[in-house]
Amino acid sequence: MPILPLYLLAALLEISGCFAVWAWWRAGGSALWLIPGAAALAGFALLLAFSPAAFAGRAFAAYGGVYIAASLCWLWVAEGQRPDRFDAGGALLCLIGAALILWGPRG
Repeated sequence: MPILPLYLLAALLEISGCFAVWAWWRAGGSALWLIPGAAALAGFALLLAFSPAAFAGRAFAAYGGVYIAASLCWLWVAEGQRPDRFDAGGALLCLIGAALILWGPRG
């Protein structure tokens, strides 16, 4: 699986898993939210292990930039709060950083 779809799917699983905990803890939802949340977080961890990066730390660092951008998309789509220009600028910086980490020339 190419890296971008892999990271995007991992981000969706991680964000939805974390949101399930948020819904239970912060929004007063049922503890049943924790069941799909745990499954989503397990799926996220498994997907991230498929990263083609040679080292886990590098894979996780690059994924972090994608996670930040995906979280802001979640903010907009799932929570109805449009990201502002500072959110967009920060996400762009993070994606540039992720690209440098993944594809920067190494000796």
